[in-house]
Amino acid sequence: MIRYMRYLLIAALTIFLLTVSLANRMVVPVNFLPEDVAALFGVNWSVEMPLFLVIFGGVVGGAVIGFTWEWLREHKHRRTASVRGRELARLERELAVMKDSTSVPHKDDVLALIEKPRKAG
Repeated sequence: MIRYMRYLLIAALTIFLLTVSLANRMVVPVNFLPEDVAALFGVNWSVEMPLFLVIFGGVVGGAVIGFTWEWLREHKHRRTASVRGRELARLERELAVMKDSTSVPHKDDVLALIEKPRKAG
């Protein structure tokens, strides 16, 4: 059921994007600098493209900037998770070694010191 709802949503989004594209297909100039600044520097970077490409390019550019911002912001959380994962792996290895050494009888450290044979002398 969820799969069909996803297909329905994708179809509706496709129809919406096609409608917006067809309604905004007139060619518009896109200037990379304001006219006064372009005249000051003597450069006029300008491209003519359909308006829907400008709209969709802005949406895609905003999404890329947002995803990049979030990726950079969450770096400290990923680093902490990595450090804790390594520590967990180390502790699991240490626990496995301790479980493997069950054949050796465990003694209390204090009792081991007391029962240690004394040197003569």
